[in-house]
Amino acid sequence: MFRYIVLEIRRTLRDGSFLIFGTGMPVMMYLLFTNIGGGNDVDGWKTASMVGMAAYGALGSAMSIGTGVASDKTLGWLEQLRVTPLAPSQAVVGRAISGSVTVLPTILTVLLAGGLLNGVRLDAWQWIALALLLWIGALPFTMLGLGNGYRLTPQGTGVVNVACLMGFGIVGGLWFPLELLPGWLRSIGRFTPANRFADLGWATTEGHAPGAGTIAVLCGWLLLFGTYAVISYRRSARTV
Repeated sequence: MFRYIVLEIRRTLRDGSFLIFGTGMPVMMYLLFTNIGGGNDVDGWKTASMVGMAAYGALGSAMSIGTGVASDKTLGWLEQLRVTPLAPSQAVVGRAISGSVTVLPTILTVLLAGGLLNGVRLDAWQWIALALLLWIGALPFTMLGLGNGYRLTPQGTGVVNVACLMGFGIVGGLWFPLELLPGWLRSIGRFTPANRFADLGWATTEGHAPGAGTIAVLCGWLLLFGTYAVISYRRSARTV
């Protein structure tokens, strides 16, 4: 499985354009949202938005891995994997680990924009914990993207991923605070994986560890999306 992970990392890093566009969009959105109207940092908005946009960018990078998987399926790469000793769960986990290399640059770029351009100030341990927690916490979305990629066509995967990304960004409170949403939607938003994912970062910037509820909700979504990815990988054998 280690060799498979290394192979997939090499294939992922060959697509330099993805890294450029994948990191550029969240940074532009962050700088735009936080500098409209004079760029006043009301109630720590620049810090909260930095976390939200880093989470949004990480979410997008994680899910976009599924588009590459869908393309691999049409090219016959998954069919070749099936003749190897890799179990379905190993193939899925290995692809998720290799795909995570595209998530970290997105997170770091938004954090750098916050610190260097927007004047966000945190302790050294908070910057480190923030980057690591968002990097690790993106795994459920990687699994969701993989599940879509194994199950759908490349075009279908792209459409579904964009729909999920937009929905998570709005309902999860990544673009603007949940308090601006209607009460019933706000209640739903707190249990979405995107909101709990961003809460890893918000808790860190506030100087404390994420709550047990946040960890439990994320683990539940990870189990659900991970199961979906493994089942989709097995079912993709019927279409390759």
